[in-house]
Amino acid sequence: MQLVNPILMLQKATEQKKAICALNAHTCESIQAIVWAAQRLGAPVMVAASQSTLQYMGVAEFAAIAKAVAKKADVPVALHLDHCTKFPMIVECIKEGFTSVMIDGSHLPYEENLALAQKVVEVAHAAGVAVESELGRVGGAEDDLNVDEREATFTVPEEAADYVRRSGVDSLAVAIGTAHGVYKGTPKLDLERLSAIRAAVSVPLVLHGASGVPDEAVRAAIARGIAKVNIATELKIPMAGAVREVLLGDENETDPRRYMGHAREVVSAVAEKKILLCGADQITF
Repeated sequence: MQLVNPILMLQKATEQKKAICALNAHTCESIQAIVWAAQRLGAPVMVAASQSTLQYMGVAEFAAIAKAVAKKADVPVALHLDHCTKFPMIVECIKEGFTSVMIDGSHLPYEENLALAQKVVEVAHAAGVAVESELGRVGGAEDDLNVDEREATFTVPEEAADYVRRSGVDSLAVAIGTAHGVYKGTPKLDLERLSAIRAAVSVPLVLHGASGVPDEAVRAAIARGIAKVNIATELKIPMAGAVREVLLGDENETDPRRYMGHAREVVSAVAEKKILLCGADQITF
């Protein structure tokens, strides 16, 4: 089917206390791996692309591949721009057919963050595209974005309510103790804060930096109102491992269809586990 706006799937996830997986893709193979996993499970899914991935592959090229893969699937697939700080890239992605964009102004003062989100909402909604934004800062590093742990601040429920009301965003990424990249220890989520944010705002809530978060913590966050869970690092690591396994297993191997094909299978298996963890296969429309 054609790529879809994810608002409905996120609303249904919120109502049913499940979550949609937003899985970051970096190559053609990883796009296929994600959509094929969702297809096997009959689950809605969001294929996500970061700024640096789009700089590497090209916005039009990434969108074209995602559209082609989604067209062969009979589950809802949304194409999402993840953690974008650049307004021109937001516009380019909308023009190329992305159905969801995230404007990340969390590094800005509150009113500047709000104004940027309002600007994106005006443009995106005119094109029928969903908008996610972030309030508070998720620490760690993701591709070309870095947030020092000392600079990371948690989302304030009262600010979240004001921000959502004034910005008009369709979903809100919250900072409750997760981080991007590989954790040095076990993350501790502020679930009470999450419950307070859920009570204060009506839009679906998003958990970033979920790679490496224990399954029980992810389930607890979903139970308290998280409707979208972002996974990136936990897909990159097995992809690299799969390629390494093939090439180290045969020093004469030169066929990318062998090592990238194996990587695609491994990434798809991980994607399937994450979709099941979030209960997306149980969402009814």
